Amino acid sequence: MSGFEDPNAPIEVVDVAIVGGGMVGASLAVALRPLGLRVALVEAVAHDSAAQPSFDERTTALSNGSRRILETLGVWADVRDAATPIAKIHVSDRGRFGFARIDAREQGLEAMGYVVPNRALGSALWSRLPGSEGLRVFCPGEVRRIEPREAAVDLEAATSGGAPARLRARLIVAADGARSTVRGAFGVEAKVRDYEQTAVITTVLPQRFHEHVAYERFTPSGPLALLPLADGRCTLVLTLTHAAADAAMGWSDARFLAEVQDRFGHRLGRFLQVGRRVPYPLALTRADATSAGRCAVIGNAAQGLHPVAGMGFNLGLRDVASLAELLADGRREPGFDPGSRALLDGYDAWRAADRGGVIAFTDGLVRTFSSPLGVVQRLRNLGLLAFDLLPPAKAALSRLSTGSSGRIPKLARGVALS
Repeated sequence: MSGFEDPNAPIEVVDVAIVGGGMVGASLAVALRPLGLRVALVEAVAHDSAAQPSFDERTTALSNGSRRILETLGVWADVRDAATPIAKIHVSDRGRFGFARIDAREQGLEAMGYVVPNRALGSALWSRLPGSEGLRVFCPGEVRRIEPREAAVDLEAATSGGAPARLRARLIVAADGARSTVRGAFGVEAKVRDYEQTAVITTVLPQRFHEHVAYERFTPSGPLALLPLADGRCTLVLTLTHAAADAAMGWSDARFLAEVQDRFGHRLGRFLQVGRRVPYPLALTRADATSAGRCAVIGNAAQGLHPVAGMGFNLGLRDVASLAELLADGRREPGFDPGSRALLDGYDAWRAADRGGVIAFTDGLVRTFSSPLGVVQRLRNLGLLAFDLLPPAKAALSRLSTGSSGRIPKLARGVALS
């Protein structure tokens, strides 16, 4: 994108321009607040709008590491009352005897994680932004032009009905989702694997209380997840082929509940009610790089994951914590340049192992449990049985899901960036 509307308009210089104010982009804006940096945040849809895709009816399963990051940022206090703890995780394979259980108490934890409504998290994050010194917000707003340069990135941002503003950022952050325009402006391509599945997301009310157990059940038609909610309901993520999902959207509530019952079984008794259903096509999107030029790529712009293991936002939040820490440490150095190659090389290196491990695990899980081959089905059944009997395996999965291996960001250790 090039060719500014008014090349003679005054230029506002910022240290960091964040494009995308969903959960990951807004988290970065909050994390940068105490650093004394000049920051611009551009988001197309108001956070409290019903059309905001990041803060819709979905819920997010937060790992303990993510909860600690939000706590250190001062956000968790506003989210806690809306959060439901996960005491146990139960994984099973329909039609097979194998299953696995992970108990928070066995891992020495208060909870394996927390289920948080996206709207509650979005509200808590955005409530921290008004009045932040050095922060300029364009929302609803759009980036109309991006012009990468050697020493900075020129961009044109405008709010709805407002005159465009010219910004010169020393670092631009692509937080604008799996189809990132910013990432594309820097020539970073992304590999996409279409899982040929759609997640139908809704809430259901089971006959029995969920006892704070999160269920992951693999079926021949795709995985099904039930996440506990505070009022006894559960968030349901039902994964189907595109055609089956289209049909499911047209089923009556009674038919839909019967289909879910057939796939899940009666561990929670009968399903009594279902909420509004929303479909989301599923794919794995992996950017070829997490930085280019003066651009850092975070969240879904860097990697969009299948929701099967609930790791997407948690991984993106660790992107945020890592990048924010590098900026916090770098600003103490003489001649600090937030978009320097050295800083972004450090970001790439820090995120490589965590990112690669989570992507491989999530994608492998989808492939393994969707395989129709009998030998694979028998092996995964044995794998679940073995996993249930091996505490070290459970601890390893807990570390993978929370990012508590390798270099752990300060924010995830409860250390503020000041």
